[in-house]
Amino acid sequence: MLLEMTRPVQGGLRQERKLEAVANHLANADTTGFKRDVVSFDKTFKAMTNRDFSQGPIQPTGNPLDVAIAGQGLFKIETPDGIKYTRNGNFTRDGNGTLVDQNGNPVLGQGGAVQIEGESININEAGEIFVDGGFVDTLDIVTFEDLTRVKKDSQNNLTYDGDTQDEVVPDEIRVKQMALEGANIAVVDEMVRMIDYHRMYEIFQKSMQTFDEVDGKAINDVGKLT
Repeated sequence: MLLEMTRPVQGGLRQERKLEAVANHLANADTTGFKRDVVSFDKTFKAMTNRDFSQGPIQPTGNPLDVAIAGQGLFKIETPDGIKYTRNGNFTRDGNGTLVDQNGNPVLGQGGAVQIEGESININEAGEIFVDGGFVDTLDIVTFEDLTRVKKDSQNNLTYDGDTQDEVVPDEIRVKQMALEGANIAVVDEMVRMIDYHRMYEIFQKSMQTFDEVDGKAINDVGKLT
């Protein structure tokens, strides 16, 4: 009976993990550059989570410091905890003219932290930044051969489980100025998944209750026989 009980318990735990992922997706449906999780399980039923780096919708904003990546690539951010990566191009300038993210961390160009002093800002599809007609820097946009080693971090950032020497330049960089990439979440699809996972969870839960009732009856019957 133990084996029979183990199966619905494992099944319920898997559905619970999937429900947690879907709930997180729905909570971040409006988060710029958010990437959904893909939950899978190995032979020992251990949960494994990978990022789905498929393109999110690119939405115009009219803000010259907003940039989105169409296709592969990650922006590099310098934080007190080291280099982080993000698809969130909702940038601004701090009091020193440094291009920063919404947490005040410098955005990196190929020459280091990007400094913007001027009024007319143009960022072309290659990520080259021009201020008042003069070239300033190029956004440092990178990717990795093994994206399964890219992990979610705090503040909508990503970390790489390896060395920065593994960074590679995307085959084609296409930056869209005055636009932001939305989350690659389809709310309707996530709601359908949530309903399906919840139904499966209830089925496993009922199975566990049934096995528990059978065990209880067996114990009581044995007690009567003795």
